[in-house]
Amino acid sequence: MAITSFPSGIQSPGDEQVWDSLKRAIASSSGFKRWQTERSDERHPPLSQDQLVRRYLRETLETLAY
Repeated sequence: MAITSFPSGIQSPGDEQVWDSLKRAIASSSGFKRWQTERSDERHPPLSQDQLVRRYLRETLETLAY
């Protein structure tokens, strides 16, 4: 039996499907769109939607931790 390795802690194809669904939901949220607009003037290399959602979640959780 072959073991499939998924990036970023994803354990199974089902997990990947859940992450894709969550990522789409987050990317379409008003909070994410506002966050993205606020950062549009920053000079960063282009990021994938996956990277943007991860950064948004990390920054949001860091803010809530205070």
